[in-house]
Amino acid sequence: MRHLLLLNSYFLRYPKHLIGGVIFVVASVVFQTYPAIFIREAFGSVEVAIENGVTNELNQNLLKYGLLILLFSALRGLFTFLMRQTLIVMSRHIEYDLKNDLYAQYQRLDAAFYRKNNTGDLMNRISEDVSRVRMYLGPAVMYSINTFFATVLTLVFMFRVDVALSFWVLAPMPLLVWAIYRVSDRINKASHAVQEQQSAMSTFAQETFSGIRVLKAFAAEKAQSSRYKSASEKSYQVNAELFEINALFQPLMLLLVGLSTLLAVWIGGLGVVEGKWSSGVIAEFIYYVNLLTWPIASIGWVMSLIQRAEASMERIHQFLQAEPVVNGPANGYKPEHIRGEWTFESVSFVYPDSGIEALHDFNLRVEPGELVVLTGKTGSGKSTLVQLMVRSMDPTSGRILLDGVDLREWDLEYLRKQVAFVPQDAFLFSDTVAENLRFGNTSELSDLELVQAAQAASVHDDVLGFEKGYETVVGERGVALSGGQKQRLSIARAFLKKAPVLVLDDSLSAVDPKTESYIVEMLPKSVVGRTAFVVAQRLSVAPFASKIVVLEEGKLIEIGNHKELLENQGFYASLVELQSRRTRADAGEDHQTKNHGPFTENLR
Repeated sequence: MRHLLLLNSYFLRYPKHLIGGVIFVVASVVFQTYPAIFIREAFGSVEVAIENGVTNELNQNLLKYGLLILLFSALRGLFTFLMRQTLIVMSRHIEYDLKNDLYAQYQRLDAAFYRKNNTGDLMNRISEDVSRVRMYLGPAVMYSINTFFATVLTLVFMFRVDVALSFWVLAPMPLLVWAIYRVSDRINKASHAVQEQQSAMSTFAQETFSGIRVLKAFAAEKAQSSRYKSASEKSYQVNAELFEINALFQPLMLLLVGLSTLLAVWIGGLGVVEGKWSSGVIAEFIYYVNLLTWPIASIGWVMSLIQRAEASMERIHQFLQAEPVVNGPANGYKPEHIRGEWTFESVSFVYPDSGIEALHDFNLRVEPGELVVLTGKTGSGKSTLVQLMVRSMDPTSGRILLDGVDLREWDLEYLRKQVAFVPQDAFLFSDTVAENLRFGNTSELSDLELVQAAQAASVHDDVLGFEKGYETVVGERGVALSGGQKQRLSIARAFLKKAPVLVLDDSLSAVDPKTESYIVEMLPKSVVGRTAFVVAQRLSVAPFASKIVVLEEGKLIEIGNHKELLENQGFYASLVELQSRRTRADAGEDHQTKNHGPFTENLR
C-alpha cells in the first residue's frame, strides 16, 4: 500500500471530516454493539419468569429492553448517516483535488511527455483511475475504520462474558486471515492488468473517433471493429480473472462466519446443559457473530477496492512524479517591454527518440520588427526551429536569445505569452468561432476587433456565411470547417493576441492561391511593430520579407531578401522558378495573371 500512503497529504487537508468521521464511526459501533447486553438481560428475565412462575415483571422488562434496543438502533442509524456525510463527502473533496492536481500536471508537462503517452491512457488515469482511488478514500476507508472498531469492541464484549466460548467462536478466524493474505496478491496483480487493458481500450476508442474520417475513407470499419472486439475480449478475460477471485473469496468468508455461528450454538448449548451459561449468553454470542459477519464479509470487497486503488494510484503517481524536460527557472526573466530581437548561436538539435539531427550549427540574427521567411524542402528543419523558439523543446547544443537573454533564463509562461504561434496542424476547440478567436487573450476583445482580425485573415466572409455567424460552434477540432477555414481562424487568433512576436508555421498550406495572395498582402500591415517568422513552402510571402532564410538538411544554406537571392541564382531562385512553372502549368499564364496576379507576379 506504499502508493496509497501518498494520499495522506490529501487526508490532512480535511482534518475535520476525518476526525469527525472516526468519532461518528465509534459512536455508531457502540450503539450497534451494546444491545447485545439487553438481549442477554431479556433472555435472563424470561428464564427467571419461567423458573419462578412469576410473569408480572416480565412484560415490563421486555418492553424496557425492547425500547432500549429500538433507541440504540435509531442512534446507530443517526451516527451511520453522519459517518457517511463526513467520510464519503471527504472522499469527494479529495477526488476533486486529485483530478485538479493531475490536470494541472498534464498542462505543466511538455511535448516530450505527450510524444511518449497516448491520449486514451491520459484520459483513463484522470477519470477511471481517480474514480478507483476515490472508492478507497471513501467506502474502503470508512468500512475499514468501521470493521476495526466493530471487531475490537465486539471482541472486548465477548471476552468479558466468557473467554473459553469466545475462543471457540473465533477458532475459524485464523483461516480467514490466511485466506486474505493469500488472495490479496492475486487481486493486486489482476487489478493492474484490468487498469492497463482499460487504458489500452480507451486509447483505441479515442484514436478511432479522432480518425473516423480516415477510417471511413478507407472503408476499414469492419477491420477496426474486429480489432476492437479482440481488445474487448482481452478486457473480458482480465476482468473475469479478477471477478473469479472475488467470487471464491466471498463465499469462503461467509462459510467461516457461518461456522462461527454453528460453534456458538453447539458449544454454547452444551454449556447451558452443563449449567455453565444461561441461554441469554448463547443469544448474545449469536448476536456478536452476526455483528462480525458484515465486517468480516466486507473484508474481501474492501481488499479488492484497496488493491484496485493501489494499482490506480501507482499509475497516477507515475504522472504526478513526471518532470518536464523543458522548464523555466523559479524567478525567470520577465521584462516590462520586449523589442523582439532574436539571435541563434550555433543551434543544433537531435530528436532523442529517433536520433535524427534536425538542425546543425544554425546561426542567425533577426532585428526587432523584421519579417523573416523560413523556407526549404520538407524535413529541412524549419518547424523544428520555430518549436525551439517557443521552447517546446531545447537545443541539443548552442543557444537561442531573445533581446540578448537566453530563452532558458526566461520565465517560461511569460515567454510563451509573448509569442503568437500558429502551428502546422491548426487546432480549434469545440466552441463558437468567437470564443476560438478570443482564446489565449487575457484582455476583453470587442466584436469589432474580432471582425478586423478575421478580415485580415480573409475568413470574415466565410464566417458570415455560417448560419449563426460568429456564434457558430465549430465542433471537435473544428470538424465543421474546412482545412483552409481552420488555418485562417488560427491566423486571426494569432493576430488578436497582439504579442510582440508572431510565428506562422506553414499556416497557409490549405489556403487557395487567391486567398493566400490576399492574406500575404495584409500580413505586413498586421505585423507592424512585431517580429514575425513565417515558415513557408509556397513563397508568395517571400517578396515582402526582410530576410529569407533557406534551410536544407538542418543547415542554413542561403540568406537575404527576395531580390538578392534571385540574383544569386542559387537554391532559392530554383524554388521560385519551379513554383512559377507549376502555377502556370496548373492554371495557364493568362488566367493566373488575371485572377491571381500578385501570387505569380510577386515571385517574379
